[in-house]
Amino acid sequence: MRTRSSLSFRAAPLRVEDPPSHGTLLTAFLSSLSLDERSGCAVLFGAAIRHFLHWLDLHGIAIRTIDDQAVRRFEKHRCRCHRYSAQQAHYKADQAARVRRFVRFLEDQGYVEVDDGIDDLPRHLADYSDAIDRLQLAEGPAQAYRSDAEHFVAWLRMARRQWIDIDDTIIDQYAAHDCRCPVWRKRGKLVATGTKRRRRCARHFVEFLRGRGAIPMVEPVPDDDPHVSDYLAWLKHHCGATDETIRRYRTDIRRLMPMLGQPSQWDAATLRSAFQRRSKETPGSASLLVTIMRSYIRFLVVRGECRPALLHAVPSVQRYRLSTLPRHVDPATIERIIAACPTDRPVEVRDKAIILLLARLGLRAADIQDMRLDDIDWRSGHLTVKGKTRRPDRLPLPQDVGDAILAYLAVARPKAAEEHLFLRSQAPFRPFRSSAEIAGIVARTRERGGIEGLPTGSHMFRHSLATNLLRAGAGLESVGTILRHSSPETTAIYAKVDLPMLMKIAQPWPGEPSC
Repeated sequence: MRTRSSLSFRAAPLRVEDPPSHGTLLTAFLSSLSLDERSGCAVLFGAAIRHFLHWLDLHGIAIRTIDDQAVRRFEKHRCRCHRYSAQQAHYKADQAARVRRFVRFLEDQGYVEVDDGIDDLPRHLADYSDAIDRLQLAEGPAQAYRSDAEHFVAWLRMARRQWIDIDDTIIDQYAAHDCRCPVWRKRGKLVATGTKRRRRCARHFVEFLRGRGAIPMVEPVPDDDPHVSDYLAWLKHHCGATDETIRRYRTDIRRLMPMLGQPSQWDAATLRSAFQRRSKETPGSASLLVTIMRSYIRFLVVRGECRPALLHAVPSVQRYRLSTLPRHVDPATIERIIAACPTDRPVEVRDKAIILLLARLGLRAADIQDMRLDDIDWRSGHLTVKGKTRRPDRLPLPQDVGDAILAYLAVARPKAAEEHLFLRSQAPFRPFRSSAEIAGIVARTRERGGIEGLPTGSHMFRHSLATNLLRAGAGLESVGTILRHSSPETTAIYAKVDLPMLMKIAQPWPGEPSC
């Protein structure tokens, strides 16, 4: 069973006078552990500490300069110390753990110079523990966040890292370090945790401190190419692009720049060659690549750094949008999927509300992901959806959809300080990270109902709603209004020749057998 270290963490005190004698230090250390000097545990601690202090004297290392490097030198040294003998590997590991607890004691007493770089760190750790409690995590994850925060602090102190220097590189070093930190123990030995958990918990704690202003925020690393950085700023401030759009454009532009060189040297052959090379790497995104390249060239044209004629040098990608019908399912199958949604568990109540929003209103997965609590007007029975254009649209809230959302809010939604309507069912209770999680909910619902042979993904409901409305006699304009299309051309993909339906209503040619 894991037990917490008896040494409670304290911020680094101010430098005190030179430490007392070795015997006085050892006695004070054993007293801090609440150990009887005659007990077996005290004997083991005493032997390790005397050995360490003797080794320090031999190498002329002052107590006030002890750091992680010095402790590791002691751990690895080939013992030739007087009155001490070489030990086996597992004994050396136990000895190192006891020495590090002693170093921790020296730091807390001010005998070892430490600069935490952050004021009132114990209070921040206590407030962080309270913040973890407010997340309503299970006992295991909550304790993991608390213990790893203390572990991270202990490692920073031992490694003499400053809080102002904390970045992803430092966090990765902490996550991968060979742990000898005196934080957690099991049967007298340090318990190692996984690299992924260390990294995740350390980032969570650091973001907590940054949010409180305890440590400075990390400024984003500017792009090496000033053209790229200016272009991304132009997308954000002048084009109103979303963060996801900027991220995608940044990735492609950075990969294109080594192929293109300086804009003043561009010509049609260079642009076409770069497009062909890049499109082979991502053939499914060739049309998006055209959009990104033309957008970047347009930006350079506005600044007078590129010839306008080069806009026509980027080849067009033939997209035969009208060649096939969007994959859809009939209304009876949609109702089977809805009926396959049980409501026995909280996660199932949430999933049913999401399925009804997809089926009845034809929402995109991103619409459900970004939906807030205040987007629902219960008095008027309307739902506000911003969509891809971020233009708010009011949609009527069907009765069964409203009842499903109310059931979710009443019995299934976790009590968390989140504005998003739908949250994950497992702690920490946070919003969905991407629309792929919505697609996973659709897949699980189909599996519960044993429904096979259907198009995958959540967009299937949107295609089905549009197709079924058209078959019921609705016009393209009405369908475009319901689906919130910004252009009639988007709705036109559903106005195609439906060959199976024509086969059902086709009349035989005179003298020929029926179809």
